[in-house]
Amino acid sequence: MLLKRRNPLPACLVALGLALTLPAAAADLPPLSHSLSTQAPRPAPALQLKDLDGRTHDLAALRGKVVLVNFWATWCPPCRREMPSMQRLKDALAGEPFEVLAVDVGEDPDTIHAFASQLDASLAFPILLDTRSCAMQAWKVAGLPTTYLVDKQGRIIANAVGGREFDHPEMIAAIRAALAK
Repeated sequence: MLLKRRNPLPACLVALGLALTLPAAAADLPPLSHSLSTQAPRPAPALQLKDLDGRTHDLAALRGKVVLVNFWATWCPPCRREMPSMQRLKDALAGEPFEVLAVDVGEDPDTIHAFASQLDASLAFPILLDTRSCAMQAWKVAGLPTTYLVDKQGRIIANAVGGREFDHPEMIAAIRAALAK
């Protein structure tokens, strides 16, 4: 069976587009928020997806940890803006039972790699692929970015729609409060 080689041009164009628009877009956008809306705990839907390296990640396997689940896409300006702050949050809570799962909705690995190569720092949390938006539908995500905070028992305890500055002291305090329970 012959396999067609993918044309690398689309990924190159995406990288060029991000390089040209990221700084300008950030200057025109309002500041990111720094809060989560708490809610009555409810069971988190199943989340089992592959990452960019083909490894499967399962939210159920993370019981006992607080998990930040963020649904995003590279074409979404607030999503792009909040990604570095998620890494800074992960760094700030290093050594604690805390994980970040970034669920990219509907895009291929080449597009995500092109975006990630434009960031100043490497991302040390898994970027999961929801290529058919099945997880997005199961989690009832209505817009991007959407973020959920899942407690140690696997329940959603807070959420946010729209871009966030995840390493803001108020966000870190809210996550530390969940870690303390």
